[in-house]
Amino acid sequence: MESKREITFFSTVNKESSDLIVYQCGMEKCNSSYAFGPAVRDHYLIHFILEGKGKFCVKDKLYKLEKNQGFLICPNTITYYEADKKEPWIYTWVGFKGIKAENYLKLANLEESNPIFSYEEGDLVKKCFEEMRKASELKKGKELRLQGLLAIFLSELIEKSHVDEAIDNNYKELYIKKTLNFIETNFSRSVTVSKLAQNIGLNKNYFSAFFRENMGMSPQQYLIKFRMNRARELMNNASLTISDIARSVGYNDPLGFSKIFKKTMGVSPKDYRKSYLGKI
Repeated sequence: MESKREITFFSTVNKESSDLIVYQCGMEKCNSSYAFGPAVRDHYLIHFILEGKGKFCVKDKLYKLEKNQGFLICPNTITYYEADKKEPWIYTWVGFKGIKAENYLKLANLEESNPIFSYEEGDLVKKCFEEMRKASELKKGKELRLQGLLAIFLSELIEKSHVDEAIDNNYKELYIKKTLNFIETNFSRSVTVSKLAQNIGLNKNYFSAFFRENMGMSPQQYLIKFRMNRARELMNNASLTISDIARSVGYNDPLGFSKIFKKTMGVSPKDYRKSYLGKI
């Protein structure tokens, strides 16, 4: 007797530049000892166990899993999984790729060396999978719905995986890189320490201490330094007034900008143009 299987594949033509791309999703009620593999995938695949038990093998490691646990299969990695003989599992899954997939998984503390997660916080994850399977019936909004549901699912894993009191060394570089990228992209807007901390899911006070420890300055000091360096570059454009430059680096008040520029650079914006660039 074959396992009861529900699976949907989605077209992914010319979508490699998307943040997240759903390749497939489905659910399976497995027979006793039903197995898949050893095999490799060309995309990420997450299984979440709804009922029963089974085992998952990757790189000589064996994990025995049960209800409310899940496992990650990474691209080009040999894996094998098998349903329990007495209590075969029922699982649901989603396969995906995307330019941000790896980073999102790392933020959720999921990678090849740590492929297992647990979720017992309610029905949100289960409902995300249900809605992904239902999305196959949509005619026009299917792709956007799938991306949104996958993002909600991953964000929930990220939210539940964080421990504000400590950051594993493996993630320090990732968090710093993400923070610097956020500043580089949003320096012309209203950026606060709270927003920076929220961007990587950390407590504000802990984030500030963590950033200072790794960068040698506070987040606010780094932001000001970045903005002033950018303002200095814009001084080369003679068509921009000091007010234009101030607004371009996130300051609506030209006077406030001038005070911060002078404090940081040692001279006023106007004198900087005169002395260093010969422009008035």
